[in-house]
Amino acid sequence: MLDHGPMIGPDELTDTLGWTLKPEGLCQDDRCVIVPDRGAIESDGHIDVTAVAALLDRPAVHDDASGLVAIGAPRERRRGALHDLRAPDFTLPDLEGTSHSLSDHRSKKKLLVAFSSW
Repeated sequence: MLDHGPMIGPDELTDTLGWTLKPEGLCQDDRCVIVPDRGAIESDGHIDVTAVAALLDRPAVHDDASGLVAIGAPRERRRGALHDLRAPDFTLPDLEGTSHSLSDHRSKKKLLVAFSSW
């Protein structure tokens, strides 16, 4: 396997990422990505999620303790966002628990500070 990530069934791959593993490769609608070595992403009928993300040129991280996997946007979308200087909309709570969305502040200058306690 490429990344030794969490394994899911073929139906879960289609439901969560919208891609299907077919003989011609990973396919979504009329697009297919060649899978040079199926054994690198598939074992006993299950598919390595982080290996699929790597083939689709999407960053991925998984936390074994919680069983969570996060898969980022494809490279071309990330590159486009940097070029356009547009952040995707998101909603986060403040310290009092009130939700705020980035879109609530369009055309206003704001400073967003992100940090982590780890």
